Amino acid sequence: MEQSYLFETRFSEPLAHRMRAKNLDEFVGQKHLVGEGKMLRRMIESDTISSMIFWGPPGVGKTTLAKIIARKTASEFITFSAVTSGIKEIKTVMENADKNRLVGIRTIVFVDEIHRFNKAQQDAFLPFVEKGAIILIGATTENPSFEVNNALLSRCRVFVLKELATEDIVGLLKRAMTDERGFGKERIIISDETIQHIAQFANGDARSALTILDMLVINGNVADDGVIRISTEMLEEILSKKTFLYDKNGEEHYNIISALHKSMRNSDPDAAVYWLARMLEAGEDPLYIARRITRFAAEDIGLADPNALNLAVNVYHACHFIGMPECSVHLTEAVIYLSIAPKSNSCDVAYLRAHTDASKMLNEPVPLVIRNAPTKLMKELHYGEGYQYAHDVPERLTTMQCLPESLVGRTYYEPTTEGYEARFKERLEHIKQWKQTMREKEKK
Repeated sequence: MEQSYLFETRFSEPLAHRMRAKNLDEFVGQKHLVGEGKMLRRMIESDTISSMIFWGPPGVGKTTLAKIIARKTASEFITFSAVTSGIKEIKTVMENADKNRLVGIRTIVFVDEIHRFNKAQQDAFLPFVEKGAIILIGATTENPSFEVNNALLSRCRVFVLKELATEDIVGLLKRAMTDERGFGKERIIISDETIQHIAQFANGDARSALTILDMLVINGNVADDGVIRISTEMLEEILSKKTFLYDKNGEEHYNIISALHKSMRNSDPDAAVYWLARMLEAGEDPLYIARRITRFAAEDIGLADPNALNLAVNVYHACHFIGMPECSVHLTEAVIYLSIAPKSNSCDVAYLRAHTDASKMLNEPVPLVIRNAPTKLMKELHYGEGYQYAHDVPERLTTMQCLPESLVGRTYYEPTTEGYEARFKERLEHIKQWKQTMREKEKK
């Protein structure tokens, strides 16, 4: 009982809190911002911080960077919470900061989850940021273009933090096993495979990965010799997951996204929904799936049903706004719709044909008739001479040639007869026939 009591006391703070990086050398990931010689690192190390916004998904180091700045800076460092900080409190602190500025004391204000502050709260910071009374550091998981007042945003530099790579999280977990702030004083047996599974499941979120490891150790089986043994089975039990065969960075990842695509292409909504569920239950990023669905809508459905792309894009935005698990129903709606929709790859084929010509014939001149002529010299060189404005004629059609001379007669887009595209096919045949007839008349 005494050993259990000491164990619980030692780890009374969450592992993620204990393992928070204290300096840039311990900081994991974001090398594009804090790698050697990068701007943000130089700003932190030289204590020349300006107002900024850290934008990125959960668990990637936004708050940790702010705390590193707090340790590094010679300024007064104040933290605000959107939940507990009212306008009156903000204004009081801002006024004190303004007084400190007059006697040479700089104030840095960190606002975690700044997107949760309403407009009035954000406006309370603005005049003090504008006149330099404070340096504002905001952290947000939401796009600051939509969630931060434009006036405030225009006075801040936005730094975009990325999801951590699996290998970054693996390294962090292994450090937690040896660092005395983590479990360095304990005797723990855990396989590299289990650590890899934790890192993959965390989906780029260091906090999530450390929380999972914390749960495993605290709830692990302690042998008589004091050794704590952790297995993959324990991990599955804690997370109530049985899907660790899905490797988001390996072959199975590509196998399953391929299965989703091919099921939709084969108009099999049941199979498509199954593969969707496999991915989501394994912890796949819903935005990744939404992006792949958007590509499918244009590549495999295209003009056979133009609404497919609209739906796919709307579903992507819904996933961004809502997140998991609620957005699973939006993805399901898209997958079912795209599975049942008529199929056409004519747009994809058209681009590939054009790509072949464009890559081999990069220097074909733009016909003079469709060149822009904004200057007198260009007009003297016959740019735009003879241009026919389609809206000026009843048919809204002209015989003007828009392809380079060497490519006249090339056909890239060949519509199918599927869905709406049957009407596009009929329209295109009418256009081509009209142009051919009119060109023959012009030759006479």
